[in-house]
Amino acid sequence: MALFDKANCQAASLVLNILGWILTMVCTGLANWRVWYIESSPAPPWGMACVGMWKVCTYQPNSLQSRPIACHRYTYSDTYLPLDIRIDQHLLLAAILLGLLGKGLMVMGLRRVYTGQLQKDTTGNLFFASRVLSIIAGTLIFIVVISNNQAVMDEEGIAFPPSFHIPFRPDRQKLGSMVPLAVLAASLMLLSGLLTISFQLSPDNQVYPEVSQV
Repeated sequence: MALFDKANCQAASLVLNILGWILTMVCTGLANWRVWYIESSPAPPWGMACVGMWKVCTYQPNSLQSRPIACHRYTYSDTYLPLDIRIDQHLLLAAILLGLLGKGLMVMGLRRVYTGQLQKDTTGNLFFASRVLSIIAGTLIFIVVISNNQAVMDEEGIAFPPSFHIPFRPDRQKLGSMVPLAVLAASLMLLSGLLTISFQLSPDNQVYPEVSQV
């Protein structure tokens, strides 16, 4: 019973890992990492810009157009992106890939436990590798959060193309709603990795090779 209790702990860890991975995907795709307030731009009078890791969206509240929100996606050929955003892009992609790989290894380990295919070294290594990948993924997300927060504190500007109608630096800026979501994603990833530390095969469940009698 103790073995399956530990396995159930790993199942809970898998759920946390999946939730953290989904939130990481959401944070990567949305733009609300930095909120720029543009109040003194000569023309056109954009009201707000949301700067993300892969796109920037502008919002003009008094626009006469049917779509007051305009979004521009980044590409790898965009040279105007600052170094910190380029690094953060790769860190988030790495966190997504590591989280996905960690989930796969955890599923393989749980399958061995619940089907009775217990091999101490193999099963333990699967959970160990999953733990390491989850912790690394969570750490990478925290690095992105810290980098984004530092850019906002330093009031860094971005030289967007003129067609975006976004000034190099806004009148004021603040952290966007993706920051607490990213912190939650990183925390879930780290918690998922820490939970797998508790998994150890009990001596009664270890598989020993059969010794033939001479």
